[in-house]
Amino acid sequence: MFLVTGGAGFIGSNVVASLNEAGRTDVVVNDRLGTDAKWKNLAKREIADFVPPEDLARWLEDCRLAGRKLDAVVHMGANSDTTARDGDEVMDSNFRLSLRLLDWCTETRTPFIYASSAATYGNGDGGFVDDEDLSALRKLRPLNLYGWSKQLFDLALKNRQARGEPLPPQWVGLKFFNVFGPNEYHKGEMASLVSKRFADVKAGRTVTLFKSHRDGIADGDQRRDFICVEDAVAVLRWFLDTPSVSGLFNVGTGEARSFRDLITAAFTALGKPPQIDYVDMPVSIRDQYQYFTQSSVEKLRRAGYNGGFTSLEDAVGRYVTAYLDRADPYR
Repeated sequence: MFLVTGGAGFIGSNVVASLNEAGRTDVVVNDRLGTDAKWKNLAKREIADFVPPEDLARWLEDCRLAGRKLDAVVHMGANSDTTARDGDEVMDSNFRLSLRLLDWCTETRTPFIYASSAATYGNGDGGFVDDEDLSALRKLRPLNLYGWSKQLFDLALKNRQARGEPLPPQWVGLKFFNVFGPNEYHKGEMASLVSKRFADVKAGRTVTLFKSHRDGIADGDQRRDFICVEDAVAVLRWFLDTPSVSGLFNVGTGEARSFRDLITAAFTALGKPPQIDYVDMPVSIRDQYQYFTQSSVEKLRRAGYNGGFTSLEDAVGRYVTAYLDRADPYR
């Protein structure tokens, strides 16, 4: 049995889909559905139980007392809003809950795979290498509250390891870069640009991108390591199938592409000529804006992962035509 926190969310629901497609229906989802259509992320899936956040501690204690073993805890649940300002809520959701799950997995000897983030790298001045050395980790300076909360948990776990304290039999922190794909509609402004601008692309309207406010970087040429959710989940599933490997790992393609490339691929997928204009970036976010992210994938390869990564054009094309442009856009 698997526990997937955030299992009705973007990456979490795609993890549930992947497990179902592999024949596993003994999946317990921990999440909150709310009053919108988030439930549709799970509408095509089979699950063994649904546990709301307020019942998770009791559910885990019942498992422990009954000696019920889990194959793994896949902890995707978090407040992933990079503009979040409620520090207490973010710390409770992203840091303290993660510590409680780490403790439970340590005590019950359960593999623990959790979502860290490329946001821990801050502006990227120190590069994007998934170095686990504590001195290297401590030099990272996230630009926002979300990234800081993820960084704190990475450090807490690594400090336990450095002190020789017990840890789960397998623990993996996945530093996701810019993931996009089906089931992200509910993320609002945190959804990918392809999702947010699809209606404009389909209608042939102009899509606006930010102008550059840095010398040497053209408008729309700000770059990210965009990875489709199917590839991100394939990496996660490899770790589930490879319990001998633990550590912090980047989850990206290793290739940075521009926002112009991303939107151009969406227009191309629908057979429309690109219509792109550029607007000034709001002053309020200029100091926190990342102009470049690109994951280092060498460590993942050395660990034994040999899966490929879908090209930006193919991934966007599939997302647009197989999901966004359909009446039922859910995976």
